[in-house]
Amino acid sequence: MPGDGIVIGTEEPVEIVVSSENSGQRIDKIIVSAVPALSRSFVQSLLQSSSVFVNGKAVAKNYKPNEGALIQFIVPAPRELEAVAQNIPLDIRYEDDDLLVVNKPRGMVVHPAAGNYDGTLVNALMYYCSGTLSGINGVIRPGIVHRIDKDTSGLLLVAKNDFAHISLAGQIKEHSLDREYMAVVRGRLKELKGVVDAPIGRSAKNRKMMCVTDRYSRPAVTHYEVIDESTDFSLVRLKLETGRTHQIRVHMAYIGHPVAGDPVYGPSNGVTSLNGQCLHAGVLGFTHPSSGQRIVVKSELPSYFTGFLKKSGLRNITE
Repeated sequence: MPGDGIVIGTEEPVEIVVSSENSGQRIDKIIVSAVPALSRSFVQSLLQSSSVFVNGKAVAKNYKPNEGALIQFIVPAPRELEAVAQNIPLDIRYEDDDLLVVNKPRGMVVHPAAGNYDGTLVNALMYYCSGTLSGINGVIRPGIVHRIDKDTSGLLLVAKNDFAHISLAGQIKEHSLDREYMAVVRGRLKELKGVVDAPIGRSAKNRKMMCVTDRYSRPAVTHYEVIDESTDFSLVRLKLETGRTHQIRVHMAYIGHPVAGDPVYGPSNGVTSLNGQCLHAGVLGFTHPSSGQRIVVKSELPSYFTGFLKKSGLRNITE
């Protein structure tokens, strides 16, 4: 594949010759295919800053080069990440001296990373909590006990001190922390209830993706229950027994029912109007680190989700 052996972040020029297979495709897709280590959003930022050239000329993100064209760009050396406090509104569903539960909107990244240096949940938490966050996960992920994807909405636990963090992380490891999601998936499932027990590991073909595999993988278990069905979609309640990266998205795609709108694990002709997967973390249940009390926090389905339910002919369970 063009781009094999490329070392990014060294300020050295990257050159890709467009193959016959990629001819006529959008340039951002060609670059991500050739250099999987780069996210499409990062490539688009390079294009928007006129930093990508085709045959010596800067091009826009919708440019479609032909076979034989020479793509050239430089990936800047990675800068040291530093999370800064930002006054970003937060939807707090539970809070005390040890922890808080945030209802994360879809589209918000949990913590700073390459291509997302600010505007993240961590930036907002640093402002809101004024330094009272656990430091176990370092300066980039203070207080973050577990994560949900950028385009997944819903509840997220945040630890204010190391004692709470250790307790909550232990509950995740022991499978005693309840995490319940709602999702719209493609098609109608054969069984109304079931368990997907399939190990998940990094994809050998695309290192930014996960997959069901026996190679360098970890156990992953997802319980599902069908709540409603239409001709093309199903509304499903899912409970995580483990918490692997992209677990629900990978497992549902594995059994032939990818999450509606999933741009990574769904079909290429998926639901583009959703601008991301229809997946919401609606319930968190945990034992409080200090009091020992069992606490359950719930979040209603957001508008993007209920809107798609209506379009898909599925029942809105919140009504």
